[in-house]
Amino acid sequence: MKVVLRADVPNVGKRGDMVEVAKGFARNFLIPGGQAIAATDGIQVQADSMRRKRDVADAKDREAAEVVARTLVPAVIKISAKSGAEGKLFGSVTSADIVSAVQEQTGVELDRRKLQMHDAIKSIGTHEVPVQLHADVKFQITLEVAAV
Repeated sequence: MKVVLRADVPNVGKRGDMVEVAKGFARNFLIPGGQAIAATDGIQVQADSMRRKRDVADAKDREAAEVVARTLVPAVIKISAKSGAEGKLFGSVTSADIVSAVQEQTGVELDRRKLQMHDAIKSIGTHEVPVQLHADVKFQITLEVAAV
């Protein structure tokens, strides 16, 4: 069954895309949830309009993410934490700690879910934390964790 997506649906498509999905998936999930509408002859114009709006919003988001990246890439974010004699921290530095330090030191507000940390930082030293603000904008934040 052909449908036009009204919202981004993971593993299916983005808003404004005309996609072919199983009839049951469309009738039981997408259409009742307001995420899609059945494709008819006149719906193509509406789909094109949705796609244009999506492209404009995507360009604005990418541009804003690039501005943030240009601000944060050269900056070194300093975080102080209590540590033992061997350089291991009592506790850890989490993504929430990093986001608040970035806010205080640069004035840039980040979402902690955009930080791609697999584990919390548990040692003193310089660390690189990957950040992905947009599908096309990925960069590293340099952290310097120092003992208190």
